[in-house]
Amino acid sequence: MNQDEMKKAAGWAALEYVERDTIVGVGTGSTVNHFIDALGSIKGDIEGAVSSSEESTRRLKEYGIPVFDLNTVDQLSVYVDGADEINDHMQMIKGGGAALTREKIIAAVAEKFVCIADQSKLVKLLGEFPLPVEVVPMARSYVARQLVKLGGDPVYREGVITDNGNIILDVHNFNVVNACELERQINGIVGVVTNGFFAERSADSLLLATPDGVKKINNK
Repeated sequence: MNQDEMKKAAGWAALEYVERDTIVGVGTGSTVNHFIDALGSIKGDIEGAVSSSEESTRRLKEYGIPVFDLNTVDQLSVYVDGADEINDHMQMIKGGGAALTREKIIAAVAEKFVCIADQSKLVKLLGEFPLPVEVVPMARSYVARQLVKLGGDPVYREGVITDNGNIILDVHNFNVVNACELERQINGIVGVVTNGFFAERSADSLLLATPDGVKKINNK
C-alpha cells in the first residue's frame, strides 16, 4: 500500500468505533477525509457529526450528514482525528491544517479519542514536526518572544488565518522532554489561544496503518 492507501485503510477502520444513532466528532486532514468518506456509507445509521473545521463541515454536508454546533451537544461518544506526530504514550502534535483549537475542544468533550494515522506519523520523540500555536493577531510578536524564551524558534505561517480569525506560529527546535508541562507553559502565555500539543488530552486508541494492515494500539 502507498501512503494514501494506508490513510484510507485507517480512516475506514475507524467505523468500528462509531455507534448507531449517535453524533460523531470529526477532525480535519487528509486521513480524516477518508473517514468522512466512510461515514458517508453509513450516514443513515448516525444522527450526525460535530466538525472541527469548515472544510470538514463542507465535506460532511456533501454526503448529507447533518453537522451540529457543539454547544447543542451534551456529549460525544467518539472523536476521530489524525495527527502530525504521535508517540508511544499517545501524545500528539496536531495543527498542520490550522484547526488545532476546534480539534482540542472536541477532543475534550469526547468520551473516546481515536487517532487515525499512517506509520510515518509514529515517532519516538515529539518535536521534529514544528509545533503550531494559534495566536490572537495583535499578540504575535509578544508571543513569539516568549516562545523563544522557552527554547523554540517560532515562524509566522504566512497567509494563514484560522477558522477562528487568528494566526499560526510554527515553533521549530523545541526539545520536548515533558510534553504536558510544555503544553501548559505555552497555553499560559497571554495571547495564545492554544497550542498543538495533545498531551494532557492524549488519544485513547490509535489505528496505525502499515503496509501489512491497520494495527490497533490502545493507550495504557
